[in-house]
Amino acid sequence: MATLIDLIRAGHEVERHRPWPRAVVDAKVWRSAAGALADGGLSLLGLWGEPSCVHMAVLDNGTSAIGVLSLDCPDHQFPSVAAHHPPALRLERTIHDLLGLVPTGTPDPRPWLDHGRWQMRFPLGERLDASTDAAPYRFLPAEGDGLHQIAVGPVHAGIIEPGHFRFTASGETVVRLEQRLGYTHKGVEGLMAGSAVEQAARLAGRISGDSTVAYALAFAQAVEAAQRIAVPPRALLLRALMAELERLANHLGDIGAICNDASFALMQAHCAVLRESVLRAADAAFGHRMMRDLVVPGGLARDIAGDGSSAIRAALDQIRRHFPALIELYDNTASLQDRTVTTGVVTPALARQFAAGGYVGRASGRNHDARRMPGYLPYDGLRFEVPVLSDGDVNARVWIRIREVGQSLGLADQILAGLEAGPVRVSLQAATESCEGMALVEGFRGDILAWLRLSGDRIERCHLRDPSWFQWPLLEAAIEANIVADFPLCNKSFNCSYSGQDL
Repeated sequence: MATLIDLIRAGHEVERHRPWPRAVVDAKVWRSAAGALADGGLSLLGLWGEPSCVHMAVLDNGTSAIGVLSLDCPDHQFPSVAAHHPPALRLERTIHDLLGLVPTGTPDPRPWLDHGRWQMRFPLGERLDASTDAAPYRFLPAEGDGLHQIAVGPVHAGIIEPGHFRFTASGETVVRLEQRLGYTHKGVEGLMAGSAVEQAARLAGRISGDSTVAYALAFAQAVEAAQRIAVPPRALLLRALMAELERLANHLGDIGAICNDASFALMQAHCAVLRESVLRAADAAFGHRMMRDLVVPGGLARDIAGDGSSAIRAALDQIRRHFPALIELYDNTASLQDRTVTTGVVTPALARQFAAGGYVGRASGRNHDARRMPGYLPYDGLRFEVPVLSDGDVNARVWIRIREVGQSLGLADQILAGLEAGPVRVSLQAATESCEGMALVEGFRGDILAWLRLSGDRIERCHLRDPSWFQWPLLEAAIEANIVADFPLCNKSFNCSYSGQDL
């Protein structure tokens, strides 16, 4: 089985790509990498393109090494990775939609982001006028006696982003679920190309609004890696504090919402109060409830307010006082357990295959957290555990969130206790020569990848990959053999981002 170092050595390593290597390889090595993904020796971290090349970021499961393999595509074609490794499929379909590069041998050539409503085809590549008549989307067939289809969305009853879910069912039992997303495509990567670093940082923070800190942090770390910028210690700690507050707010909101979808609204009401206390503390400390536009390349846009630490400590104390009783209520309510236990199971084998991060992966036995591996400052100096379960059901995904709430409370305490006076930002200098940077940051859903190329003070190309790319397909698997009425519960236990994968 090919290792990452073997694959890198078989190609031509690119200079000024930091902190991990990138190598330009030939089609044979590219296929070897796809085979190693299929065999489980490598995990796919990302797959994206440029007008005449494709890039594949991978993790070596044996050595924990990370690297990027690149393949030139002068004929606008490249060997399909998805032909060997299904988790690459939607990323390949997106590459074709945006750039016109064709994955040869792909098992599914259907468009993904392009719904036939754009003014041009391949907007990031050699642009062509869009077809005036878009062909109807072909959902995959399902055969069997007594099967019927249920179409849900893209417009939903609640305040939710658009997405279409096509169920094939036998009575109330789901035989197949197929998703169609892409309705919130915003053209972020096109907007970033050629923009100033500061403007691109603002765009990064808006890819998925509930993860604005994590996305801004991933982008900033990629810029800092490319330019070898050392961020001040105080800024590093405050960045981590904001990331943990974001994690707390989202986990508390999710725990309540999952219970609400199981018809237990009381939990949602109490969790919403605790979530609100975190958001108000963030507003008092940093001037914005979601902490948007605060993490910037080089550090922070502003320091914490003078009374910010006290506001945050008060919110943490409120959670510590009230959250244990809510956990006990969840664990001892039989009607809740009846809905969540053994519902929507993701097997450990699927979680490994799709390199699922966050609570989806950790609830199914995949012990991966970007704060630990590859790791980044200041988490190397902080004490925390990464909770892992193996049941893979809705209940396990709830319990991972519950335990992560406890870990984030402890991390926030350590950060506040360790804050020392000092600057929170260093100035950026325009890059004198082209350089590339990459980062992997742990958002509340899982690992977020950022890759970019800088030329002067401009972004030449930037790609950001949401954890949901590898979680949405697992939701399709999790709902099979469950009843249709349990889909909202399963869906909320995943809480995948529509916006984050629609880019």
